[in-house]
Amino acid sequence: MAVGRPMPPLVLTGDEVQQLQALAHSRSLPHSIVQRAQIVLACGAGETNTAIARRMGLTGMTVGKWRKRYRELGLEGLHDELRPGRPRTYEDDKVAEVINRALQTKPADGSTQWSARSLAAATGISKTTVHRWLQTFSVQPHRQKHFKLPTDPFFVEKVRDIVGLYLNPPENAVVLCVDEKTQIQALDRTQPLLPMGLGYVEGVTHDYIRHGTTTLFAALDVATGAVIAECKPRHRHQEFLSFLRRIDKEVPKELDLHLIVDNYCTHKHTKVKAWLAQRPRFHVHYTPTYASWLNQVERWFGIITQKAIRRGSFSSVKELINKIEQFVAAYDKTKVPFKWTATADSILEKLQRLCSQISGTAHLVVGFP
Repeated sequence: MAVGRPMPPLVLTGDEVQQLQALAHSRSLPHSIVQRAQIVLACGAGETNTAIARRMGLTGMTVGKWRKRYRELGLEGLHDELRPGRPRTYEDDKVAEVINRALQTKPADGSTQWSARSLAAATGISKTTVHRWLQTFSVQPHRQKHFKLPTDPFFVEKVRDIVGLYLNPPENAVVLCVDEKTQIQALDRTQPLLPMGLGYVEGVTHDYIRHGTTTLFAALDVATGAVIAECKPRHRHQEFLSFLRRIDKEVPKELDLHLIVDNYCTHKHTKVKAWLAQRPRFHVHYTPTYASWLNQVERWFGIITQKAIRRGSFSSVKELINKIEQFVAAYDKTKVPFKWTATADSILEKLQRLCSQISGTAHLVVGFP
């Protein structure tokens, strides 16, 4: 039997094995890199090229190639070699000039932002090339993100208080996120919907008839995801007190109640405060000013708006209320609590980074560490 030339053993250190295993089990790297790492690991384990090729469905030449490349170049050898091609048309300095122009200047014609077309016209570079550069560096002059810096002097204390309730709720107590979604309109489209079909989306007329509004009061149980909801015609302190009485009735008397609410005047009305003062099991925690995102019920309002209200057509307020009640009843059957993972420190650090990006505005966060 013919015997080939003996292969020199491929010896891998502990660090090399760890790095190769990370590549071999990656779900985000290209398959070719993952496969090559698996080949090298098998070689390091003492398998022959023939055995590896048979097991992985490859040729022996392919296995030998990557064994040799790794022995000579290490991890860099697992990547494809650069192939010769057409020389670059633009140097790095020109790319940097265009990107900096998009980031730091405005068009001379008075426009508020650059586009790929206007940048191309101003720089003399093709629109396709400019568009590719903007995509490469994730520069999006046409987009904006909205934000609002908190101005509450007790922002830090309130964040720690509310996040503490989410991450470490007190014993023998229920934590409820309470708020109201006001002015929900019963809109009736003037013409029937065009149903969705293959190749086209649902069609809806842009005009509608208003049949009135309702206000949705909701209390979200942080621990279970259950929702106590009730529609009322207005959102004064009288309606809020009525909703508090319902909460008091539905939650067992032996449990304390921690309510997370925003700073809306209805929640701080004199009669509301007097009612709460007579019921020591109620503990109110106000979110910081301009930080209603700390209240988890806002996320639930987004869900019901998207799934039950926004695309609905209602001929009356009563029909709208029935739809809301139907959605709430179905939601409670499959309820799942929101998973809050952000710590108070991570929120404060993120806000500090935002402030550091905005020259001269960090002082707006009063009391920020």
